[in-house]
Amino acid sequence: MLINVNELTDMPEFSGVSESVLKLQLEAIEILIRAYTNNNFQNRAVRFEAASLESGLLGKSIYLKIGDTVQITESINDGLYTVTQIQDSVTVVDKPLFATVHNLVTKVEYPAAVVQGALNMLKWDVANRDKVGVKSESISRHSVTYYDMDSNNQINGYPVSLMGFLKPYMKARF
Repeated sequence: MLINVNELTDMPEFSGVSESVLKLQLEAIEILIRAYTNNNFQNRAVRFEAASLESGLLGKSIYLKIGDTVQITESINDGLYTVTQIQDSVTVVDKPLFATVHNLVTKVEYPAAVVQGALNMLKWDVANRDKVGVKSESISRHSVTYYDMDSNNQINGYPVSLMGFLKPYMKARF
């Protein structure tokens, strides 16, 4: 996961937003960033193969710690998972797994700029998502004009200016 949900709930911008909603929004932003950049942000130096049971992966790496994001590939369990526990030689993740003999597990690491950009996207979601579609608003002598959210000014529902941080992380699609 890009950011720990507990850290978000301590921020004043997210007071009153439930942890489950924040977690869901954060997962959506993470998937959006990975799809838009065509970059999986894998650290291939931290990779191992392991069998899996419903309770976790039958293997571990000394370079993984609780809270790290891992990507499982080459398996029925393909996807992103967060490490919740490491005990003996078992790595426990946040979602149930299917029992299989082969999973390729790779650590996912996001640069600080991506984490900060995702935080800004989340803040924008909380503050402005309900205003999308409103171009201007007038109350008495007070007038506010919002930016256009047409196809030229937005990417995946976010303002173009908010998504600019992803340019250095874009990878070519073939």
